Amino acid sequence: MFEALNGFAIIVEQSSLNKASKILNISQPALSRKIAKLESDLGVQLFHRRGKRLELTSIGHLTYTFALEQNERQKRFLRTIAEHKDGSQISVTLGASLTTLQTTLPPIINTFMKKHPNAEIKVVTGRTHEIVLALRQKKIDVGIVASSIHEPGLSCIPLFEDHLELVLPRTHSLAEITEVNMNHLNGMPMIIFSSGTWYRKLTDELFENTSVIPDIRMEIDSFEAIVRLLPTCKAVTLLPKSYLHQQLLDDNDLMVIHIPDLKETRRTTSLIYGDYTELSKAAQQWIEETTSLFNSFH
Repeated sequence: MFEALNGFAIIVEQSSLNKASKILNISQPALSRKIAKLESDLGVQLFHRRGKRLELTSIGHLTYTFALEQNERQKRFLRTIAEHKDGSQISVTLGASLTTLQTTLPPIINTFMKKHPNAEIKVVTGRTHEIVLALRQKKIDVGIVASSIHEPGLSCIPLFEDHLELVLPRTHSLAEITEVNMNHLNGMPMIIFSSGTWYRKLTDELFENTSVIPDIRMEIDSFEAIVRLLPTCKAVTLLPKSYLHQQLLDDNDLMVIHIPDLKETRRTTSLIYGDYTELSKAAQQWIEETTSLFNSFH
């Protein structure tokens, strides 16, 4: 039908069966038969035939619009196939946990896009086990998770180690203490991350292991919101070190206090993927460039 629709569109544009048949390099009777079959297949009349003149019916106008749309889609599809074959089209679907999406992923994507400004990057969010499942179901090309994954059929490349740090307003009472420890967080007003992430799990385990019971004022699933609310609520929080850069702290009048016990929250952020040979050239390129980026920091 695509071939017949293309012939139909050319007839409309040329306003002549004779001219259209020459462009398509087929005889006029053969083109007439193709259009007659198209009308039969669709069950509608596309032209009013007035002698040698052809006039589009109302449904003919709709069919012409559809034919143009299909022609464009076919061209895009064939172009994508060609680009895929020669590796010129870069399109990667990534899976990332919510925490990783807010910390690790933005600078990686920025770096990649600077080198490949026409690349298409799609991101699917989920918990670590959901990212692993999406990889196995081939819904994503590569996953970035805040843990090491050791599962059959999956490769895991460690990128960097991360741990939690204590963050608080510069005017907070703890800022005056020379050596802050976990005991200082007992009964302390805190804003923490919502349940269901590795970050919240780490936080809960930390409080349990150190017998600390903070005064939890808010549970929020956005690092940005937590940072903005700290001065207003006169509270403290625990955030991944990878998220904390000096400009962020300065803009919100915050500071970081190192507590030795927080080293116990250390986790490895990793790149995970399935069979490398089955990945697209773009996905392989993403893996190689991301790995190289973090290796340059060591």
